[in-house]
Amino acid sequence: MSAFLDARTLPDRTVLTPDLAIIGGGPTGISLALALAHTKLNIVLLESGGMNFDPRVQSLYAGSESGVPYTALEAGRLRFMGGSSNHWGGYCRPLDEIDFEARDWVPHSGWPIGRKHLAPYYPRAQQLVEAGPWVYDDSGAAVTAAKGAALELGKGGLYTSWFQFSKTRDSVLPTYFGHRYEADLKAARNVTSYLHVNVTGIRLAADARRVDRLDLATLEGKHFTVKPRFVVLAAGGMENVRLLLASNDVMTAGVGNQNDLVGRFFADNPIPRDVATLVSFAGPLAQYYGANTTMDNGAIMRAVFSTTRHYCESQRNVGSLTTVEPAAELDEAGKAAVITTALALGVDASNARAYSLGCGMELLPDPDRRLTLTGDKDALGMPRLKLHMTIADEDFALYRRTLAELGRQLLASRAGMLRISYSHRDEWMKAMDWGHHHLGTTRMSADPKSGVVDADGLVHGLGNLYVAGSSTFPTCGASNPTLNLIALTLRLADHLKTVAA
Repeated sequence: MSAFLDARTLPDRTVLTPDLAIIGGGPTGISLALALAHTKLNIVLLESGGMNFDPRVQSLYAGSESGVPYTALEAGRLRFMGGSSNHWGGYCRPLDEIDFEARDWVPHSGWPIGRKHLAPYYPRAQQLVEAGPWVYDDSGAAVTAAKGAALELGKGGLYTSWFQFSKTRDSVLPTYFGHRYEADLKAARNVTSYLHVNVTGIRLAADARRVDRLDLATLEGKHFTVKPRFVVLAAGGMENVRLLLASNDVMTAGVGNQNDLVGRFFADNPIPRDVATLVSFAGPLAQYYGANTTMDNGAIMRAVFSTTRHYCESQRNVGSLTTVEPAAELDEAGKAAVITTALALGVDASNARAYSLGCGMELLPDPDRRLTLTGDKDALGMPRLKLHMTIADEDFALYRRTLAELGRQLLASRAGMLRISYSHRDEWMKAMDWGHHHLGTTRMSADPKSGVVDADGLVHGLGNLYVAGSSTFPTCGASNPTLNLIALTLRLADHLKTVAA
């Protein structure tokens, strides 16, 4: 049985020579290691933290910001084994087909692969996140038959879609990858996990065609070297950027940054609160709209209003997922509007119930929304990051149009009505929260001039350095990334089985 080794106990200047080095022990790195377990590859998994939170390690993430207000850089991710699965909400949903496609109304859109390329890997990804049987939209009718009728919507641009939720074996908490898969990693004789060790440099060969070695350090001052045949950088959408840009001894702009794209196109899913008030004329909605609901097959599900492909194409809009939140109290004007509307529609609204709506939005790609290095240094001497965050007026306008379409469909079905909360940018910004999904900073592309890695995650121009995780997403969609990034990682594992054999 292999082990989790504390790198602080190793002799200084230790040199490791594995076949594969995986940088980062979050869901991406752990999923990749498990997928390659029991192969002939000798693998080291390198994690900056230990098995539990350490504020000194977490502070390595700290950086600065400009532009619109955003979460502090050290607050959106966790730096210990299991990564941000240690605080995720467990939301799972596959990306839609259109999310992968080039859309002429969405600049810089289009993946070099389609959803069909991830389809074979979704079942195993679903198992790893422990989200139960694959239900999602495929069995929506069965869910509503068992747990109550869905809210009726008139024909149009939105429909009732579904989240599923991760759970551990013994509770309904999301799966914490580090603790959940600790035993599995230890049982893999070809995988050795090193804790409390930080990669401080990706050192290229003189010809800049391949990685020669990795420089490693502990916070206690020890230094090590790893000389792998292959490297997978799986440290998250921010730390991936920092390592690539700071490793500038051979490529002065940073590894993979020959076209000034590393760190650009940072994205997250905006989740402004209380975006609208929905009124159901017939009374309370089915429980699965406002709360996670365990189905008869064991799946934990929650309904959400999603945009259709036809709507996005015909209205030149982008994806969004609108959620039903706690019940709301209508003011006098709202009560009057309900009475007037119900009379005009000829429906009984005496049992009407109101609900606040939330959402997750797809953010339009923006090359100026980016991460760069600063002159400030962390405890390891590594340059800290600066994030310039943007969100365009168009992002809000597109989603407001989607809410208007949802309101139209409610009126068309005579099931309810909707009042949109915000009209102006400052109103949206006051209600703003974020999904803490770090995406897009090492985007995937067929053309090196448009991205950092190719369709397999290989850094353009290099023969043995791959990037894995949601930093490779060219566009983000509205679905939460975890299920999707794990499917993409499992695809990478199959590729590595071929090229690294």
